[in-house]
Amino acid sequence: MAQEFVSTREAAKQLGVALRTVQLWVESGVLRAWKTAGGHRRIAVDSLQALLAKRQAATGDEEIKPPAPESAPTAGATVANALRVLVVEDDPGLRTLMMLVMRGWPFPAQISTANNGYEGLIKIGEAPPDLLISDLNMPGMDGFQMIAALRKHPSTQHLPIVVMTALSPEEIAFHGGLPGDIRVFTKPVDFVALETLASQVWRVKQQV
Repeated sequence: MAQEFVSTREAAKQLGVALRTVQLWVESGVLRAWKTAGGHRRIAVDSLQALLAKRQAATGDEEIKPPAPESAPTAGATVANALRVLVVEDDPGLRTLMMLVMRGWPFPAQISTANNGYEGLIKIGEAPPDLLISDLNMPGMDGFQMIAALRKHPSTQHLPIVVMTALSPEEIAFHGGLPGDIRVFTKPVDFVALETLASQVWRVKQQV
């Protein structure tokens, strides 16, 4: 009989990620699991295989090179000191626009994208960003669900998050609201203000 469940440690080994990453994916619903009487998690093999297949098929990462030296605040920028940004947005046109805008930032940035909250959690588990920029209304797992999952997990509860949405404050409140530390940009996004915020996060990173 085929094995139906594996331990979190075995799942982490097969996925090539840290144990805490598997725990995040389980708690947020990316991986389907149950707890034994002793409190140990067991992960469904079919759920694990589906995630493996999704990761292998995933695309959308792009490393944004630092701008020309005359516009860059520092010389010799590397991926190590680049601001890692994850953009979670289901509109491909807006994702492309975000990429073009970020190319003009006066500091190095490394950008990843995801189509919805589910893919966003996978990307965050694989490589935690310095800044998350997310839409709220998306198919599958929406931004509200993704943010709630991130705020519950110790490793991501302090992740800087920016929301870009067409929803009004009243509509956001109707969906349960957002944590008070999250900056909300109403679409169309004020890209100058977004750059200022991202620059602040980047400067903090350089001091760590």
